[in-house]
Amino acid sequence: MTGTVGIVGAKDSQLEQLVRAAGMRPVALQADQLASTSRPLVATPDVVLVDVRTDRHLLGAIGGIKRRYPSMGIAIVVPSLDPELMLEAMRAGVSECVVEPLTEAALEAAIGRVLVQRTAPIEGRVFAIIGAKGGVGSTTVAVNVAEAIARTAGDALLVDLQGAAGDAAVFVGVEPRFTVREALENTHRLDEAFFRGLVVRTRTGVDLLAASARAGALDPQRLRTLIEFAARYYRAVVLDVPRGDVNALDALETASSILVIVNHELPTLRSAYRLVTTLRQRYGSDRIALLVNRSDRTSEISLEDIARAVNSPVKHVLPSDYKPALAAINKGEPLARSAQGRLASAIHALARTLIGQEKEEAADSSRLFGWLTPRRSSE
Repeated sequence: MTGTVGIVGAKDSQLEQLVRAAGMRPVALQADQLASTSRPLVATPDVVLVDVRTDRHLLGAIGGIKRRYPSMGIAIVVPSLDPELMLEAMRAGVSECVVEPLTEAALEAAIGRVLVQRTAPIEGRVFAIIGAKGGVGSTTVAVNVAEAIARTAGDALLVDLQGAAGDAAVFVGVEPRFTVREALENTHRLDEAFFRGLVVRTRTGVDLLAASARAGALDPQRLRTLIEFAARYYRAVVLDVPRGDVNALDALETASSILVIVNHELPTLRSAYRLVTTLRQRYGSDRIALLVNRSDRTSEISLEDIARAVNSPVKHVLPSDYKPALAAINKGEPLARSAQGRLASAIHALARTLIGQEKEEAADSSRLFGWLTPRRSSE
């Protein structure tokens, strides 16, 4: 094997010696150096080994490393097979485990498995959020769904396609240097390093590719390329889509779900009927989901009325909770940063539904035992 292995947390030279013996080049790194957005690496290692034998707290840094470099393969070095530690590591994004006593053969095999897994792209899910009318809160929904997914699944990218009207950066409290426009103008240059330079890491957890203030229609083919590329590096990509941009609506082939946001107002429902009809013709009915935002049980227009007016079942409902939502916007912190309160709880429930968390947790359990068993049989 050839390539570079970053080593984090090692207290002696044993790991470096074993890496060299396996034919790879070891590089000593700090966890905060890998996770930092202000100090990018000159060269990204092919694999990172995190030695948690003497400092289990290093596991807490792995999530930040994976968010910064989603395709980076990470293995941990542990003193024994502790199921609780294994599950924590797996949720953080670790793909392999090397157990004491360390041998050249065991380390080389683990690095080889990580390299194989690293070549396979992430099959991220794409969620498009579209407001049926201005003022229904589609950006609020998009930002908070992305934040909730990032906190649940480990990483998520929010792409603001709203152009000059895009406010997602304000919602998450950042001032990005680059935008969607730079990404679309350079689709021929897209690789992980270049893309990472365009995306801004927010303090709340979600990554953002911000809206451009420059005027101009979105090119649907370039937008498809961008979305497909992003889905290779993030488990979830949330798109804040302008309803009036035909090109954007024509670039949603990869979307797992297209959420049309409505409320209890008749003009919004008239617009939603036209939008849902158009999307169904383009993408079929299965991927279109109606979400009622700021729902009010006392409204003269009931959820059943909404379903009839739009000719589509109501799949998701978010309650009205104006003061906390407004306070979150003014602070530049998504409401979903917390799970407290009825609206925040509803957003987190929506995120879990979208990513199918229950199924994934069941799969994690089987993966855990599948991960442990081969190690035991080989000792």
